Amino acid sequence: MSGTKKTLAKQIDELGGLLEAAKVNIEKRVIGQPEVVEQSIIALLSGGHALLVGAPGLAKTRLVDTLGTVMGLHSNRVQFTPDLMPADILGSEVLDISEDGKRSFRFLKGPIFCQLLMADEINRASPRTQSALLQAMQEHEVTIAGQTHKMATPFHVLATQNPIEQEGTYPLPEAQLDRFLLQIDVGFPDRATEREILLATTGSEEAVAKQVFTPAQLIAAQELVRRMPVGEVVVEAILDLVRSARPTETSDAHIQETIGWGPGPRAAQALMLATRARALVQGRLAPSLDDVAALAHPALVHRMALNFAAKAQGETLDRIIAGLADKALGKEAAA
Repeated sequence: MSGTKKTLAKQIDELGGLLEAAKVNIEKRVIGQPEVVEQSIIALLSGGHALLVGAPGLAKTRLVDTLGTVMGLHSNRVQFTPDLMPADILGSEVLDISEDGKRSFRFLKGPIFCQLLMADEINRASPRTQSALLQAMQEHEVTIAGQTHKMATPFHVLATQNPIEQEGTYPLPEAQLDRFLLQIDVGFPDRATEREILLATTGSEEAVAKQVFTPAQLIAAQELVRRMPVGEVVVEAILDLVRSARPTETSDAHIQETIGWGPGPRAAQALMLATRARALVQGRLAPSLDDVAALAHPALVHRMALNFAAKAQGETLDRIIAGLADKALGKEAAA
């Protein structure tokens, strides 16, 4: 083994201890959601944003707040509402008058200028306000009154969305959905977990999360993720999976008949980064086909849409993505 590989292996081993401590601290406060916690950490390690989808009361806000504490990130929370304006999240210029009467404009930064932004119920805001996030999420900068303002480093957006009540909401446009590295579905706990939650959260004391990472350590981890090797089998499996989900590029009649639009290249990029990050979280030197299978749904579900006929027939994206993953990964495993 070369010196470079030894160095990489040592770095992964050292980082593995920090990641395990981070998971333990988060799971003290977010009980019974190990996959949600893992996928949230994966999104941060990949340098991306995540969309948390789940019913109210499933600890989505608690998760983001705990992530900010454990990862050592300066975090802000914005409750999105229909009357929220772009300036409410980006900031605005105010007129200052000095003692000698001179006037000048000063920029007051909005809550988006942080390292971890929680956009709570993002689909409640108008398209105008939603679009204000686009430049910040993709370019890590915003332009206000002709002046460009850089975002903090690192910068992540974790947005929540309630899938139950859609009246009075504004569905996120495809361009903004594509900016989210993963969609993390937050489900209801089982009975035993819910019992544990009751006992842990209704007493006189609650678990307290401790800081494990610093922003500099998170940035170093993100750089390490990009240096991790990816085997040719995994690369081909990602390509097979993503391309097979596009109705214009597949010969699968079922996909052509049910999918209105499929994932673009960002889906493949998301899988490349996220599979590496998952391997890192689990202490492995390189991603495997199991990582692709585990992350197929979070990486693809918000980048695809069923057509009207498929919805009428009761088809679901969950079932379609599972079938595509089985085909793509089965093919590569056989090879």
